[in-house]
Amino acid sequence: MAADWLGSLVSINCGATLGVYQGEVSSVDQTSQTISLRQPFHNGVKCPVPEVTFSAIDIKELKILDIRYGKTQRGFMSAFNSAPVPVPKGDRKTVEHGNSPQLCSKSYGERHLDVPGQHKGFRRRHNSWSSSSRGANQVTPKKNGAKNGVSQMKQRDDECFGDGMDDGLDTDFDFEGNLALFDKAAVFSEIEISERRNGARSVGAPQEQTPSRYRHDENILEAKPVVYRQIAVTQPGAKEYCTDSGLVVPSITYDLRKRLLSAAERHGLSLERRLEMTGVCASQMALTLLGGPNRFTPKNLHQRPTVALLCGPHVQGAQGISCGRHLANHEVEVILFLPNFVKMLDAVTSELTLFNKTGGKQVSNIKDLPGTPVDLIISCLDCHENTFLMDQPWYRAAADWANRNRAPVLSLDPPVSGQGQAIEAKWSLSLCLPLALAEGAGRVYLCDIGVPRHVFQEVGIKYHSPFGCKFVIPLHSA
Repeated sequence: MAADWLGSLVSINCGATLGVYQGEVSSVDQTSQTISLRQPFHNGVKCPVPEVTFSAIDIKELKILDIRYGKTQRGFMSAFNSAPVPVPKGDRKTVEHGNSPQLCSKSYGERHLDVPGQHKGFRRRHNSWSSSSRGANQVTPKKNGAKNGVSQMKQRDDECFGDGMDDGLDTDFDFEGNLALFDKAAVFSEIEISERRNGARSVGAPQEQTPSRYRHDENILEAKPVVYRQIAVTQPGAKEYCTDSGLVVPSITYDLRKRLLSAAERHGLSLERRLEMTGVCASQMALTLLGGPNRFTPKNLHQRPTVALLCGPHVQGAQGISCGRHLANHEVEVILFLPNFVKMLDAVTSELTLFNKTGGKQVSNIKDLPGTPVDLIISCLDCHENTFLMDQPWYRAAADWANRNRAPVLSLDPPVSGQGQAIEAKWSLSLCLPLALAEGAGRVYLCDIGVPRHVFQEVGIKYHSPFGCKFVIPLHSA
């Protein structure tokens, strides 16, 4: 086996006294434990003698620089198995203690040269890999000008892209044939059987099985059955509504709502608080109807929307004035119509005082309202109790102006059906629980004014909030 390493280039470190020798292995004697180098170099300088012989005792470190006739590195070191050779750690090209599994990268490719039946391109690939992964301590010939450099680059290209690389590319990969080997039906059948054993899917009638696909808003985890009728009233109204999620919201009579608000006022939810909450919810809905974030941007300050508020001298009128104050605070041009009365409710007076601090416009004559269409009309003319207001001249004049203006109308807290409405609304906003509104009320919305649950229970209403994360929700006729 020692003869297999003849002709290999090695580097022998004999310590600080003798130095480092490099050369070609000319002979290896297992009996005397010696190795001879032909044409040696001592510390980078060519030796004057043609051959130098080293004993295993003098060798501190041995590195293989190039293997000319490679079998295995283990076979080479078996010649020195009786004398351990110290090797520094971390060097991939260093032979360690006479028995090392780490090989020089080039010897790895050379060891496969004589394997029968091996592809030529495979050998070239390994040779190119080994030649590019030589260590820093490996001796490389110096370049002799640009011509030598070009020849070396050409040699590297030949190793990577030379003959033999295209031999295996003549036959195309048969995708259809390999796909035919895959039995999809059998695989999916096994998956379904394993899922049924693990209880991943419910076993039963087809209509009772869990759907295999879910929507983006569906919960995969099993939950309790959803109860859609979570609100029950002792005196239901003539209509029932439902939310977008399917919850049933029954209508109530005006007498029941009056008792509900009275109970809430006894517990601290005063009229002023209700007016403020109603104004906030109504203004939020109005801002959304006016365009929301697409309309209210710093670039659109020159196109401020115009809202006309038609209010009467009652609580509904005070709610409208509160809504107008919040709209004016959001850079909406608000025009408030309120007739002149000798005496008005204290709530109307206080809300009017706050509104005048916003810079909004207040008019008492229909002629002072805009003659061109506005962006939105908020109607607060109707009252739940005083139906005789519809016969007043100012009421009829305001209703006629609204119908002629051709602007969309939002009715705030409209009365129950049967009382009649002079203005046909596109949207209507109810409080707490809806009343049974007429068809002319348009699309019905519901706002939360903050009545606690126990107050509902006090007047005989089983209540669970249908609002979710919002304060204003749309209702649909059930």
